[in-house]
Amino acid sequence: MNPSIHQQERVDVLAKKGTCIEFFSAYQDMDVDRMLGLCAPNGTVSFVPLGADYAGKLHEIGKAVWSALMDAFPDLDNTVKSQQYDEVADAVTCQVVIFGKQEKEFAGLAPKGNGFDSEHIFIFRFDPDGKITDLKIDWDHESFVSQLTR
Repeated sequence: MNPSIHQQERVDVLAKKGTCIEFFSAYQDMDVDRMLGLCAPNGTVSFVPLGADYAGKLHEIGKAVWSALMDAFPDLDNTVKSQQYDEVADAVTCQVVIFGKQEKEFAGLAPKGNGFDSEHIFIFRFDPDGKITDLKIDWDHESFVSQLTR
């Protein structure tokens, strides 16, 4: 009889993954304040495909981008496909599908009644209190624009 080897994640890793799930739950509820409540006051964010103008404080740049998205896409939603903890980087990487139908102008794109469905990678880093200190978000921006402008 071979005993089953069962690898258990550390409690702190599970807590970090739980915070990520809570972040996406707040995102689904379109509750930016709840999203930001999970973040450190001086936390940073980078919306990678948009460049340096979209990198900065979570409570400023993040709030502005998420608020604009939620306004332009009133049915905005997400599905978390996977979470992976990287021990070396002490980060949780989440593969997430974000989708919605554009109803208002967003980032210079006039609404055409189109929706988008886009895989995103979110990389979360945390402080010792479990607050998000850094968030990097990446996606295929060309595909996003193409879906909205077709």
